Amino acid sequence: MALYAIADTHLSFSADKPMDVFGHRWKNYENKLEWFWKNTVSENDTVVIAGDISWGLTLSEAAVDLRFLSSLPGKKILIKGNHDYWWASLKKIKDFFKAEGIENISLIQNDSIRVEDFTLCGTRGWYSEKPPLPNFNCDNKKIIAREAGRLRMSLEHAKKTCDKDADILVFMHFPPVFGDFVCREIVDVLHSYEIKRCYYGHIHGAYDAPKSFIFEGINFRIISADYLDFRPLHIEKD
Repeated sequence: MALYAIADTHLSFSADKPMDVFGHRWKNYENKLEWFWKNTVSENDTVVIAGDISWGLTLSEAAVDLRFLSSLPGKKILIKGNHDYWWASLKKIKDFFKAEGIENISLIQNDSIRVEDFTLCGTRGWYSEKPPLPNFNCDNKKIIAREAGRLRMSLEHAKKTCDKDADILVFMHFPPVFGDFVCREIVDVLHSYEIKRCYYGHIHGAYDAPKSFIFEGINFRIISADYLDFRPLHIEKD
């Protein structure tokens, strides 16, 4: 019963979003993802998918992608990404899963999930390596404050419900730290709960980036699907 993670599956079975324009690793990526998944993950395992799951703009458009994920071995735990426009209210998604008979997909949103010796937390986060463009309607401070609050709720839920012997792991779509970028508000939340491991996606094409690095005592690990060449990453107990 192992734990795996991957981000940015960018499934588009019902949307015209060819991903190979972003590099050769994306060629036939759905087939690669399916092959590596089925040859890595067993029915008793769990896979965290940290955002940008489907290109579907609505839940109905994303349905075929979610059914595909459900058909793969193991339990799946989803975290919202910036392109997951299909992500409706939790009630609507859970009602959809019930109607579809999907029982092996769960969501993390303002809460946490215990898996074996781990307690899993997370949120989307926010990443802005460059200043906003002029007249670009984006309040970075407001978004960051909201995401930091959601992360805090997730970690507070873990603190109240998990056993003391469980490793608390954080999964985010956006990297809290990457290159010269540091989202201080998110990092401070991680410190306040003494988090030592954080996994992130969103970054594409940066294949020379280090697979992991330590920043202020926290180990950050990239799990973008193309970086992993679509092989779910096995997460081991410390």
